[in-house]
Amino acid sequence: MIHARFLEERAEDSRELELFERAAELYEGLGDVRGQGEAVFWVGTFHQVVRDDTETALPAFRRALDLATEAGDRLTMSFALRHLGFADHMAGRLDAARVHFEESTRLRRELGFLPGVAANLIGLAYLTAQQERRDDAAALLKEATELAETTGSNGVLRWIAGARKELNLL
Repeated sequence: MIHARFLEERAEDSRELELFERAAELYEGLGDVRGQGEAVFWVGTFHQVVRDDTETALPAFRRALDLATEAGDRLTMSFALRHLGFADHMAGRLDAARVHFEESTRLRRELGFLPGVAANLIGLAYLTAQQERRDDAAALLKEATELAETTGSNGVLRWIAGARKELNLL
């Protein structure tokens, strides 16, 4: 809830990081690897999204991926891979970013998490456009639009519209 409020208001809540870290500690104490992985992912997300500090976020995302893999938690794996993909993309490591986004997308398709697939296709469209493959980028955004419309994912549709405008694929 606190993180959703940040995304809406763009104002940091001083309790957010503390609560995610505490959750990770409690899950670890309980031996709940799945819960620990999810909480550690949110620690990374806080650093990457709220504080715009991807370098601090990277160890948390890697740890979250390891824990989620150990627990067989494919959804958290998909989120960690997505955010590792963002980090690679921002650092100019386009091939590594593509691998992370594609693996995340594969997991999300397996899980039937279609709004998440649509969101990942946006990231892949940005990568593809950077590689001068504009027709492929447009096709990715078309598929993302179809998935988002089918699932009523209005937020994802707004992201797609922003990507189309930014990439000049109207």
